[in-house]
Amino acid sequence: MARVGLTSWVPCRRWGWMAVSFGFHRGLSTLLAPKAERAPRWLPACRQKTSISFLSRPDLPNLAYKRLKGKSPGIIFIPGYMSNMNGTKALAIEEFCKSLGHAYIRFDYSGVGNSDGNLEECTVGKWRKDVLSIIDDLAEGPQILVGSSLGGWLMLHAAIARPQKVVALIGVATAVDSLVTQFNQLPVEAKKEIEMKGVWSMPSKYSEEGFYRIQYSVIKEAEHYCLLHSPIPVNCPIRLLHGMKDDIVPWHTSMQVADRVVSTDVDVILRKNSDHRMKEKADIQLLVYTIDDLIDKLSTVVK
Repeated sequence: MARVGLTSWVPCRRWGWMAVSFGFHRGLSTLLAPKAERAPRWLPACRQKTSISFLSRPDLPNLAYKRLKGKSPGIIFIPGYMSNMNGTKALAIEEFCKSLGHAYIRFDYSGVGNSDGNLEECTVGKWRKDVLSIIDDLAEGPQILVGSSLGGWLMLHAAIARPQKVVALIGVATAVDSLVTQFNQLPVEAKKEIEMKGVWSMPSKYSEEGFYRIQYSVIKEAEHYCLLHSPIPVNCPIRLLHGMKDDIVPWHTSMQVADRVVSTDVDVILRKNSDHRMKEKADIQLLVYTIDDLIDKLSTVVK
């Protein structure tokens, strides 16, 4: 049975936030306890530049990435749909990893940002291969995956495919099965029209046009990667952060993931006033504290 904790967050003089726990939850007191020897630092006024590199792959688009070398476990950030490696969360985690001396990788999916590839030809399956390429060809040693939205869906697939290398997961507004779920919620007439036209203009307030054009074939392909219909064979520690004001992916999705994963070390942390992007200062603070807590947990296990 998954361990699920529902928390609300209130100001605390020492750290800016503290947890008030409702329900069974382990680890948050440790997560927010002062750690004088390595207090988290994030979003500094001056940021060191990390040069872009490219991962060459035979018969597949080259992937743009930035990497910090350092201690294990390493951290890999997996972005959301149409997001690149230069988002608020990706950069904040990089600064946090610099402060601790841990290895870190952020990257662009094929067809997005600085990576090669045609976006219209990209699918959930192809982006899953992108994540596995980063893990197989760039990451050294055990890894903590941090997946945002679509990245949360892909991190679970990566954990299933690479159980020896993926040692923990952190999902932010985890969008497991969301593309298929949102499509299936449309009226029958609308779905028939999309099938006939071959494209879905999916409304989104995060797109300049007000919608994303998604090929019908992409939706059908995504059905092969749905996970919530059966137990999810992931056994590592999992932390799922979700905003209760998320109007893109309901926070109940994270609860479903917690219920479906085989792992018993699962915490769901809900922020009452956060939206889908979870990129406000308090959201970022919670994210880096969660990473810090998992690093401590894994280091203790190793010892």
